[in-house]
Amino acid sequence: MQTTNRVLMIRPCRFGFNPDTAASNAYQQATLDAETAQAAAVAEFDAYVALLRANGVTVDVFQDTPEPHTPDSIFPNNWFSTHADGRLFLYPMEGANRRLERRVDIVAWLRGSFAVRELVDLSAAEHQGRYLEGTGSMVLDRAQRRIYAALSTRTDAGELQAFAERIGYQVTAFTATDAAGRPIYHSNVLMCVGPDWAVVCLEAVEDAEERRSLQQQLQADGKEVIAISRAQVVALAGNMLALHNASGEPLVVLSQRAHDALDASQRSRLASHGRLLTPAIPVIETLGGGGVRCMLAELFLPAHPTAPAAFTQRY
Repeated sequence: MQTTNRVLMIRPCRFGFNPDTAASNAYQQATLDAETAQAAAVAEFDAYVALLRANGVTVDVFQDTPEPHTPDSIFPNNWFSTHADGRLFLYPMEGANRRLERRVDIVAWLRGSFAVRELVDLSAAEHQGRYLEGTGSMVLDRAQRRIYAALSTRTDAGELQAFAERIGYQVTAFTATDAAGRPIYHSNVLMCVGPDWAVVCLEAVEDAEERRSLQQQLQADGKEVIAISRAQVVALAGNMLALHNASGEPLVVLSQRAHDALDASQRSRLASHGRLLTPAIPVIETLGGGGVRCMLAELFLPAHPTAPAAFTQRY
């Protein structure tokens, strides 16, 4: 199944601009002091969680801790991913302080709450300068068993291929750049794959053969391709996620900023595939350089028969 109705989110404690990741993330902007940024991020986070829950999505919330300082902890999809076959993967991270986001208590909770048959820790590669930042680096078509990946300093081609072989997926890799010619740091900034649709910034893939191959592969797998521009990528319009709710209704989550950047035709086509949920997270987007999709770690693991229905860490 391509979508889930259960996600894990990390409530921020010391959110702010992260200098450890700024070199490869052109979307980060240091615009607020730490105290103001944290207060705004918590308000945006809580409203986002409330919106998801009100629309039938189960949200498991963990509170970040003051130490170690992890300003990007709000983006947990980069350090782990879960899979319906019972595997839990941990990933190698480029930013030194992002490596501290991997939490043994969260891993223990996942193993106690779901039927995890294998924990695969790939993080050792970061010590050799090779990175693969989870479902930021990789956009997974779980139904078609395919990975779409924009290669960058955070998405190593060798690590990508090794992961694909281990999980039994095929890879469609390409190079994508912004208007200034800089590599786009994460694949999920410029594209999203739903059950029968895909949003993608084709113009960011300057190599004609790679661009044609990417579009043809999406179409061959039965996706309606909704193209967005580089300017819309700056508004994080590619950073969205397909979910479904407890009733099975398809949902498409994108930020209010992303929604406003789309034109009427794009919004209409997207809405034909699911009800649009549009949380407003402008401070998180501006300082963190990531969007609503980055904040959601999808939970696909098989249920543990004795596990509680949902978890919220008290704060």
